[in-house]
Amino acid sequence: MMQNNLLYPGERLDELQRNGYVIIQDPKRFCFGMDAVLLSGFAQVKAGERVLDLGTGTGIIPILLEAKTEGRSFTGLEIQPESADMARRSVELNHLESKIDIVTGDMKDASDIFGASSFDVVITNPPYMVNGHGLKNTLDAKTIARHEVLCTLEDIIRESAKLLPPKGRFYMVHRPFRLSEIFCTMTRYGLEPKRMKLVYPYADREPNMVLLEGLRGGRPRMTVEKPLIVYQEKGKYTDEIIEIYGY
Repeated sequence: MMQNNLLYPGERLDELQRNGYVIIQDPKRFCFGMDAVLLSGFAQVKAGERVLDLGTGTGIIPILLEAKTEGRSFTGLEIQPESADMARRSVELNHLESKIDIVTGDMKDASDIFGASSFDVVITNPPYMVNGHGLKNTLDAKTIARHEVLCTLEDIIRESAKLLPPKGRFYMVHRPFRLSEIFCTMTRYGLEPKRMKLVYPYADREPNMVLLEGLRGGRPRMTVEKPLIVYQEKGKYTDEIIEIYGY
């Protein structure tokens, strides 16, 4: 039985601090994290552009980008039917059906689903861990979100390159320990790395996230932006994080 016609038992409704928007989440499956919020703040979407989020989960990135930018349309592709359904209900709850479309499908087939050069911007918060790296028990929603069990980094970059026209932009958040592999794969498929920002939990710690922009067919030249520090001290965000979150 649905609660308020859009919320199932066990699900919760979280405020997004943007335009009064909310999102449906299920703690038993997978809840979005800071990486998705930081990626939505790093990505640049211009007026009238078409945006695709590969592996959208519960639709957090399309909803945030719709709130923050003047993009024309936002599409989320998600392989897990339960997550895609949750994303569609969040879109409906925010009355964004005319701007955001959620599609159930495999990102390995994204270029076949949508067609070549069909988006101006492709964005993704993909699984970080290679199959077998880190803790992985059963093929549940959290494992699929965190580990490359249903797709690989190469699948994502290959399909993104096909989906973008020349000068189309690619945005991704990932882990710094895979940067060498990421750069090699991006350049192999013609997505030239153009911007990079490292994210540090504290100023004196190693970075644990990296934000990247690639340009389809771009010339070799990359800007390394100033680092993003998450916490001033334990439990206290830096001013830049507060601005990104919109508190």
